[in-house]
Amino acid sequence: MSAADDIKNAAEKASGKVKEGVGKLTDNERLEAEGQADQVKASAKQAGQNVKDAAEKTGDSVRDAFDKK
Repeated sequence: MSAADDIKNAAEKASGKVKEGVGKLTDNERLEAEGQADQVKASAKQAGQNVKDAAEKTGDSVRDAFDKK
């Protein structure tokens, strides 16, 4: 995963936290829900990237094992 993706996901998550907080302070349930949804979306993107990275590492390990034979 690139550092840019990490930063983007963290920023989206932080933005969601702020949105959720503003929604709570202003008693705006819709804004609060949007903030929570933004956080979930950012977490899901991060999880997807983690799975992709793990698959790439596994593929590299398998390829290295065959190259050594």
